[in-house]
Amino acid sequence: MRAIFIYEFHLSKLFLSFVNGSCPRTLHPLGIQLIIYLACAIGMLITVLGNLFVVFAVSYFKALHTPTNFLLLSLALADMFLGLLVLPFSTVRSVESCWFFGDFLCRLHTYLDTLFCLTSIFHLCFISMDRHCAICDPLLYPTKFTVKVAFRYIMVGWGLPAAYTAFFLYTDVVEEGLGMLLDEMPCVGSCQLLFNKFWGWLNFPVFFFPCVIMISLYVKIFIVANRQAQQISTMSKGTGTSSGQIGASKRERKAAKTLGIAVSIYLLCWLPFTIDTLVDSLLNFITPPLVFDIVIWFAYFNSACNPLIYVFSYRWFRKALKLVLSREVFSPRTPTIDLYQD
Repeated sequence: MRAIFIYEFHLSKLFLSFVNGSCPRTLHPLGIQLIIYLACAIGMLITVLGNLFVVFAVSYFKALHTPTNFLLLSLALADMFLGLLVLPFSTVRSVESCWFFGDFLCRLHTYLDTLFCLTSIFHLCFISMDRHCAICDPLLYPTKFTVKVAFRYIMVGWGLPAAYTAFFLYTDVVEEGLGMLLDEMPCVGSCQLLFNKFWGWLNFPVFFFPCVIMISLYVKIFIVANRQAQQISTMSKGTGTSSGQIGASKRERKAAKTLGIAVSIYLLCWLPFTIDTLVDSLLNFITPPLVFDIVIWFAYFNSACNPLIYVFSYRWFRKALKLVLSREVFSPRTPTIDLYQD
């Protein structure tokens, strides 16, 4: 999330923009370039296909039509669109050290990049609230967090980032305080964005406060979940609690644990970039291009992580994947299969 674009207007000048004091091109040997492009292509493929499968599975299998899974579907859409619409252009910019696609696509690319990233953190925050309600208030959860409520959260999770990002990138308010710095910038041609100090400080809490909410909720979730596990263990021995009740409780705790892992990985991936943008706005953009590329791609890596987490954590995800790969998905009875059954 950055705000002022430095680019060269004419394509003929873009190819000459590595001289005359503009952005220096990082000249990699052809073999290294091909390896970087291949690694980025593999990352994009995992991101797009993994999240596409999450979208398909939740949409196709009726057993997965739950409020939590609809939030997961919307989160997967944001990650999938990031892989489809943002990462190809980011790959070229990172490898070639230059932006070849003009002003309009430069601004649009940054808009979509910021939109999908903010949408992800909003959705993770809402999923944390959903899990908190399911674990800490299980009796009221079915009536308190319905599919309609989930769709309202989804609308907020897309609508607020879209409005905030549009205001952030398509108005002149962010340019205040950057005029002198822009006059001194020797570098053009890279679709580089800059924060003024006000927006640098504003963007940090946009990331930080949802993180604090998520961490606080998950701490409470795990405390309550451990207490419930002990109570269920005692009750099952003494009073013969039904296996269905025990299984449902275990599923809820498993889902909370899995989504807690997803949130932790999100924080690890995005915290370096968020801190870097804040420090950059205060110290007149001292981050070297290579360091910036590393932290932004580390953040992008998060979008490929969630489907991998689901593979190792969710039995329903593995069963759905097996049905798709075995082509049983084309059977008319497949959409009604209970993926939660052992």
